[in-house]
Amino acid sequence: MFRKILLAAGAVFVVLSSGLAPAQAQSWPSKPIKMIVGYPPGGGADVIARILAERLTRSLGQQVVVENRAGASGTIGTTAVVRADPDGYTVLLATISDLSIAPAMTKLPFDVEKDLHPVTQVARGPYLLVANPNFPPNTLPELVAYVKANPGKVSYSSFGEKTLPHLFGEMFKAAAGIDSLHVPYKGSGPSIADLVGGQIQYSFDNPAVTLALVKGGKLKALAVTSTTRLPGADSIPTVVEGGQPELVGGTWYGLMAPAKTPRPIIDRLNAEMVAILKSPEMVKLLEDRYFQPVGNSPEEFGRYISREIAQWRVLGAKIGLKPE
Repeated sequence: MFRKILLAAGAVFVVLSSGLAPAQAQSWPSKPIKMIVGYPPGGGADVIARILAERLTRSLGQQVVVENRAGASGTIGTTAVVRADPDGYTVLLATISDLSIAPAMTKLPFDVEKDLHPVTQVARGPYLLVANPNFPPNTLPELVAYVKANPGKVSYSSFGEKTLPHLFGEMFKAAAGIDSLHVPYKGSGPSIADLVGGQIQYSFDNPAVTLALVKGGKLKALAVTSTTRLPGADSIPTVVEGGQPELVGGTWYGLMAPAKTPRPIIDRLNAEMVAILKSPEMVKLLEDRYFQPVGNSPEEFGRYISREIAQWRVLGAKIGLKPE
């Protein structure tokens, strides 16, 4: 009899708890939402997060607040979201470095593909190879020649170990046969500050962050990592024109939620995000910053992440960066 009572009680609990997620999703959002970025203010991820937060606040009717949790190449911010309650009130604006490079090359305290739920890919875009204005080389071939003549004496920066700028730097070294020193920072802001200050000589970073500094004379652009020149900045040659086609590529950003976030909340977030990303206003805002808006389904984004992780594992092995 006691066993029957326990089984009946368990069945009632399952029925009741199964109704919690739909009810929770139906009332969502009823309070502010936190959008975590794993890097300091001023970088590409922060720029995109703040643009999105403003528009999500309008469409959802609740404040979306950007919170920067910098450190460990974006891992601190990602870990905070993995550990957050899966109730739709904590999301992650993540980068290629967090979602595909780190899982391929670092032993993480979580599994991106199991502990996070994709919402949508937000945008993608190329990088600029930029240098301090007082650094002698003015073109990509000149940079290669200069570093070859000064092995171990030239430094480049990144957002941290095994982030995309680090990978670009190592791919460049391998392809060009040069020896330069990697200096990791906690994000784009500190990296660019030291590049402008002359503590480092060159870096790969977003046009959204660097192009205004180039136009203001605080940096100079040596190349763009795309196959075509940037509209409105067509004096900057491509890496293909500079003799380094291996460097064609760029970054991307995506919105993620904790793994057990109810599907109705994921679907609502996806619908709102896709509508925002397809709006003429948002398309212009992103394209003006040299980003291409995306806006796909959670399943499409999840498959994209899986493919990227596999590709970065192969590339990491080629350039001598192994998981640790």
